[in-house]
Amino acid sequence: MTTFPKLLQEQLLAAFTKAGHSLPDGFQPQISQATDSRFGHYQSNAAMVLAKALRSNPRALAESVIAEFDGAGLCETPTVAGPGFINFTLTTEAITARITPMLADDRCGVAKVDTPRKIVIDFSAPNIAKPMHVGHIRSTIIGDCLARVSRFLGHEVITDNHIGDWGTQFGIILHGWKTILNEEALDANPSAELLRVYKTLNDQIKAEDGTETITLCRQELVKLQQGDEENLTIWKRCVDLSLNSLANVYGLLDVSFDHFLGESFYNGALAPLVKKLKADGIARESEGAICIFSDGEKSPGDDPFKIQKDGEWLDVPAMIQKSDGGFLYATTDLATIDYRAREFKADAIWYVVGVPQQLHFRQIFDAAIRCGHTDIDFKHVVFGSILGEDRKPFKTRSGESVELLDVIEESIDRARKVVEEKNPELTTGEKADIAEIIGIGAVKYSELSQNRMTDYVFDWEEMLSLRGNTAPYLLNAYVRTRAIFRKLGEDVTDFGTEFEITEENEMALLVKLYQFAETVPEVLTDHRPNVLATYLFETAKAFHSFFEACPVLRSEGVTRATRLALCELSSRVLRQGLELLGLKVTERM
Repeated sequence: MTTFPKLLQEQLLAAFTKAGHSLPDGFQPQISQATDSRFGHYQSNAAMVLAKALRSNPRALAESVIAEFDGAGLCETPTVAGPGFINFTLTTEAITARITPMLADDRCGVAKVDTPRKIVIDFSAPNIAKPMHVGHIRSTIIGDCLARVSRFLGHEVITDNHIGDWGTQFGIILHGWKTILNEEALDANPSAELLRVYKTLNDQIKAEDGTETITLCRQELVKLQQGDEENLTIWKRCVDLSLNSLANVYGLLDVSFDHFLGESFYNGALAPLVKKLKADGIARESEGAICIFSDGEKSPGDDPFKIQKDGEWLDVPAMIQKSDGGFLYATTDLATIDYRAREFKADAIWYVVGVPQQLHFRQIFDAAIRCGHTDIDFKHVVFGSILGEDRKPFKTRSGESVELLDVIEESIDRARKVVEEKNPELTTGEKADIAEIIGIGAVKYSELSQNRMTDYVFDWEEMLSLRGNTAPYLLNAYVRTRAIFRKLGEDVTDFGTEFEITEENEMALLVKLYQFAETVPEVLTDHRPNVLATYLFETAKAFHSFFEACPVLRSEGVTRATRLALCELSSRVLRQGLELLGLKVTERM
């Protein structure tokens, strides 16, 4: 189905032409959902945008356009508000006519993109030998949502978990494995034992006056990098144990990846890459290291390889090989881009990584383009931090990072208490299943409902509340939609073709349901899952208002059929929208 904004846009363009206004080439008036329903369903600022170019007063321009606007049963005569906003109110007939086609559409009106792309999404990326902590929530959940929405819209998506399975930390792990590892503890809880080994050795290094321990760790790392059989065997076992632990967390979160191509996968490509970058004049030696400097093509303010200090622009090179021959994250990331371009044939590569890495990715993208990857759409999808109630980074009382698995399990446990209180008659298995859906959904939705650029406070009470913009509130709306059909005692698949909208709450809900098709594509505009979360919250509010004001089962005839259809459409939209966010639904709470 063509969305209402698209139809209004076409009519508005025709009205500009009929009014005798010559528009700039390619101009498309923006049609947005009205911010205040008292003034209609949609609005456009096109007259205000074009007024200067057309040498006209914005309001006068708007009035001249609506005089020529032909709603053709789509909307009532538009009105002008304020300095020149054009407001549109859909007709009841236009709204009602869409019920039947939407009931027949298993995509809830969402069209696939005309030009699908192959998109690689790089997200989560934990380090091997360390448990995932609460800081991994944002990358993991945002990345998964973007993958789900992209696939739903018809793009080919490749998800790649670029795990940290190589590097200096393995020197510490290897030395600790050989000297202080407890095999029984490793078998019982691999992540905890590997973390204990790492922390013990790291603390020992910090406490030493000399360099004995760090020297031994570096020697073990060199042996690993040179292919020592014993160290490679330990490294491989360490990676396997860590991946098994990660699989448990990803399984609970219902997050999957097409690839786990970690840093080690690209190890053999690093030296040839550096050699090529030098040969192509992209990198050069500086104080014994190999670095990428500015190519001078950008103004200093836009150049990621420049920084201003005391009024002077200074070089900020990206080091790709240290003076001792070692490679860095930048080297691996450039090799990764080469691989994704060559093997995956990527049209776009999105990195869901926190704010602190902004300069790194600006430099990497710039260097990749200079290497010839000019046709790839690179995006760094940045996000802020998760804070505790003290508005400082969320940590345990002892100052340690909070493990992600602990957060998930606590959320499920808290949800179970709520379920037991609300529905004690459920079986133990039903309570466990519902608690898992609500608990994990609450963690995910608490993240996805935020503007990804802002920091937010992790609040158990708020995220599990049945009131406000929370997962339980949305899930409760879905449960209400299904309760209607349970009470009927039969599956309803035929709602007829005669519908009638008579109540304001019916109208408000139906218009909101149609807007699902407009909202889902907007998630990929600046990569904002919170756009969909906000829409679903507004839809749940509209359904709750409808449910309380418009009796369904006590109504009759066309009114009953219409309200049952509204319940069915609400159910489908809420379910589909929550699934795109990565949340499961439950029939009972």
